[in-house]
Amino acid sequence: MTDVAEDQVKAPQPGTDEGEYPIVVKGLRNTFGDHVIHEALELKVRKGEILGVVGGSGTGKSVLMRSIIGLQQPESGEITVLGHKMGDSTEEDSIDLRSRWGVLFQGGALFSTLTVGENVEVPLKQFFPEISDHLRGDIARFKVRLSGLAEESAFKYPNELSGGMRKRAGLARALALDPELLFLDEPTAGLDPIGAAAFDTLTRELKETLGLTVFLITHDLDTLYAICDRVAVLADKQVIAVGTIPELLALDHPWIQEYFNGPRGRAALAAKDDPAVTSEQETAQAVDTASASTDAPTGAGEGASKIDMRKSGA
Repeated sequence: MTDVAEDQVKAPQPGTDEGEYPIVVKGLRNTFGDHVIHEALELKVRKGEILGVVGGSGTGKSVLMRSIIGLQQPESGEITVLGHKMGDSTEEDSIDLRSRWGVLFQGGALFSTLTVGENVEVPLKQFFPEISDHLRGDIARFKVRLSGLAEESAFKYPNELSGGMRKRAGLARALALDPELLFLDEPTAGLDPIGAAAFDTLTRELKETLGLTVFLITHDLDTLYAICDRVAVLADKQVIAVGTIPELLALDHPWIQEYFNGPRGRAALAAKDDPAVTSEQETAQAVDTASASTDAPTGAGEGASKIDMRKSGA
């Protein structure tokens, strides 16, 4: 692993990792039959950052995310999330841990036979079955609005929504339990540039307002430049580098250079540095928000008044 990621592999200090690094991966090995996906993979995610995760096709970006949240059983290695070692926790600890993160899978992964509001209520029913139907519905509609959708979208079915609206509905469900960690798997894939820029802006605002740590898998260079604090690069079965984009550009690894210095990488950098383009993106965000709902919260502006069921004891 390159020196850019040196802080990722230092020996952890007792009592500090949970606070400083809510996600710690050590020596991860994932295989499918004889095919090795990850070998001795190391990664630490800093609290409060948006970490972009990139890599070529087949490098195991989604497999890494699934390993972290317990949907993929690694062959070996150690994963610690919010101070809990995955696989070693009691059932009660595991349930509590799962309630502290939210996941937006590719395409939204909504239940097609449920309305958007009912989709958002699914994790609420699972982890807080004691709360009333009325309160659960109120929370669901609030999360729908928090994601930038109109409140009436809560009563629509996924097939009645556009691709961008389904992404936001999936995000609303991911935020249902007021998570500390947010996992996003290709959230802007398939969106037009205006919709992708609006989703990026929303992600950044939610992160800042709600104090989230975001693990973001993406191939969208505009997203990396616009909102990611650091970027982790998967190649050669490992995380070969973690750092800011300028730090990564200083490395001579061929994939990193081809990815960030290729035509699309140069265009993304130019767009980031061009005030006119930035102004157009801000205008697009305003138009997108207005079209989604005239009474929806601006970005995450109402996040400070979110309903935290763990604190309220609901």
